Amino acid sequence: MVEHQHFGRAAEARNVSQPAFSRRVRLLEAWLGAPLFNRDTHRVALTTAGEQWKPTAEDLLRRLYLGREQTRAVSEGYVSTLRFASTHALSITFFPQWLEEIEAEEPLASSVSLVTDNMAGCERMMQQGQAQFLLCHHHPSTPVSFRPNYFTSIDIGRDVLVPVSAPDPEAPGTARFALPGSLDAPVPYLAFGEVSGMGRILASTHALEGPSMWLAPGFTAHVATVLAAMARAGRGLAWLPLSLIARDLDDGGLVRAGDGRWDVPIDIRLYRPRARQTAAAEAFWARLKVRAEAAGSPG
Repeated sequence: MVEHQHFGRAAEARNVSQPAFSRRVRLLEAWLGAPLFNRDTHRVALTTAGEQWKPTAEDLLRRLYLGREQTRAVSEGYVSTLRFASTHALSITFFPQWLEEIEAEEPLASSVSLVTDNMAGCERMMQQGQAQFLLCHHHPSTPVSFRPNYFTSIDIGRDVLVPVSAPDPEAPGTARFALPGSLDAPVPYLAFGEVSGMGRILASTHALEGPSMWLAPGFTAHVATVLAAMARAGRGLAWLPLSLIARDLDDGGLVRAGDGRWDVPIDIRLYRPRARQTAAAEAFWARLKVRAEAAGSPG
């Protein structure tokens, strides 16, 4: 309901009629003794009581999914699955090698499921209990939407957002579009969308600590690989994770558009609910804690 902001669309997503869906909501409100939704606006929004109830409802849903996993786990022949949600870039550049390193130490007894989405979609999957772990980039200036009393995390790697551009055809090795630009000649900018975790990080770091620059946004996408393709095509400048474009920098397909002052160091972080997960998920987390402690990463 919160996601769709409309009773009709929420009912359709759950394959029930709108009257039936509305009755269920009113029964819940009657049981709680408080209205959860403000129905006087064009878009249905949570009341103050609804905002208070939301994290509890999300936690209950996660526990329902966990109960289903545990029930399946005791069924004969059922293999427990580790369920990951990951942002697009890390699913390509980091996750496969990271999992291979872990399995090289000791093979996993569980199967692995990976679903990729933008950061907002990954947060939603975690909040709804559809994934046990979330792999994403993180910067201290940009908190996630998770409440710390319901989720915890481990840093499992490092990355850096680097400003890059296609090379200047008339000056090989130099950027076609370079920082900082100027007021009368802003730099064409390939931007991450608002639902992107890297977009949130760049917005907050540039607002808080970035040097002055003049950018002219001309293209927006929430997938780093799309922005990288547009940058290679000479459409503008983009901040991209080094893990994604290191090969481009090596072969000259992309070049730095600014020195190290413009870099944004970021962590690669794995989140999980604080509530106890399946035995397989807890065993996997324990292994990660040992690896993090050995590497000196905070848990």
